[in-house]
Amino acid sequence: MSSYTIKGARSSQGEPLELHIADGHLVAEMAPGAEVIEADGLLALPGFVDMHTHLREPGFEASETVASGTACAARGGFTAVFAMANTDPVTDSVARAAHIAALGRAAGNAEVFPVGSITIGLAGERLSPIAEMAAAGVRMFSDDGRCVMNSALMREALQLSAVHGVIIAQHSQDHVLAGPEAAADERSVAADLGLTGWPWAAESTIIARDVQLAELTGGHLHACHITTAESVEVVRWAKARGVQVTAEVTPHHLLLDSQHLRALDTTFKVNPPLRGSEDIEALRAALADGTIDVIGTDHAPHDPAAKQGDFAHAKPGMLGLEQALASVLETMVNTGRMGWTDVVRVMSAMPARITGASGQGGALRPGEVANLVLVDPVRRARVDRERSSSASRNNPYHGLELPDPIEMTFYSGHLSYSRRS
Repeated sequence: MSSYTIKGARSSQGEPLELHIADGHLVAEMAPGAEVIEADGLLALPGFVDMHTHLREPGFEASETVASGTACAARGGFTAVFAMANTDPVTDSVARAAHIAALGRAAGNAEVFPVGSITIGLAGERLSPIAEMAAAGVRMFSDDGRCVMNSALMREALQLSAVHGVIIAQHSQDHVLAGPEAAADERSVAADLGLTGWPWAAESTIIARDVQLAELTGGHLHACHITTAESVEVVRWAKARGVQVTAEVTPHHLLLDSQHLRALDTTFKVNPPLRGSEDIEALRAALADGTIDVIGTDHAPHDPAAKQGDFAHAKPGMLGLEQALASVLETMVNTGRMGWTDVVRVMSAMPARITGASGQGGALRPGEVANLVLVDPVRRARVDRERSSSASRNNPYHGLELPDPIEMTFYSGHLSYSRRS
C-alpha cells in the first residue's frame, strides 16, 4: 500500500496537523518513501459516513453501479455508505447482503454497508429474516421508498431491533394521505402547479406513530429524510421522553425549496418533496441544535428515461453524494449556524456512532484507520452535472455556484479521490 505524509493541514478546530499514513492506518512517523502532500489552507476531517445511499445494483445498473456510486461517494468526501435495500432482487437475505458488501470491496472506493429490508420484497407483509441478517453483521433495516404501514409489523420489527441492537429506518409516508400521485408540497406549490399535493401530515403522523412504538418496544427508530416543521417537533418531543430515535435531513432539503418546481423540471422531483421556507428553516434549526442527528444524502440516481415525460409520473429522486458538503457549507457553515466541528458531528462522528461503523468517523490520530478527507473551506465553483462520477445526470445543483470543497479523500489509506490528478 502507498504511504503518505500530509503537511500544513488543520483540524476542524483549527489546530495544525501533520498526518502520516502507512499500511492503511494513521501512524506516528513518516514512512520511508512516503509521498508528501502539501495541504496548506486545507482542513483534514474524518471521512464522511452516509446512512442513506441508493447504489441501484443489482437490477438498475443503467442508473448506477456500486463502483460508480462509491466513486461519487469518494468525490464527495465519503469513506462509508449504507446501501439501501430497494434493488432487484431486494436485499432481504444474508446472501444478498453479503453480495452487496462484496461489490463494495471489489470497487474499493468506500466501505459499503448493506441495508437489509424490513419486509420481504419490500411488500410490507412479512418481516425479512432480521435476526439472521443481524447475526451476519447487517446493522440497519429499511424499506426506503416505501413506508411500513402495518403498525403491528412495525412494532415487531422494533422489538427485534431492541433484541439484536439494530436500527429500523423508516420512510415516513402515509401512503393513503400521500399516495402514488402525490408529487409536490401541498402547503406551498401543489395547487398552483395543478399537481397532487403531498401534505406535511403524511410524514409527521407516521413518525409520531413510530416513536411511540419505539418507546413501547425499546427499539431504535431512525427517521429517514425528514422534511417538515411538524416532523421536527415530533422528534424533539420523542427525544425529550428518552425514546431511542435518530433523524436525518438531506442536503437538498436544506438548500433547495419548492419554488424550484415551478418550471416543472423533473430533476427537482423527489420523495419527500422539496418544501417551503417555513419547513426549511425548521430543518436548519434542528440540525444546528442536534434534534436532527445526521446528514443522509438519499443519493438516488435515475437513468434519463425515468425522468422523462410529465412531472406527475416521472420517478422521484436526485443525486446527492458529490454536493452534500457543499450544501451543508452553503446553508449552515457560511451562514454562521454551524462550525467545522459540527460538520464532523453530523457527517462523520454521529453517523458512525449510530451505526457502529468500525473504523469510520474517528479521531485523526495514530492507530486509527486512515479514513479522512482534505477540504478547501473557501473554494467555490459552478456545478456541472457532466463532471459527475455517477452513471446518472439527475443533479439538481447543476448550474449553481456552490462551495467546491473536496480536495482529496483517503479510504483505508488509499487515495480514493483527488482533484489534483
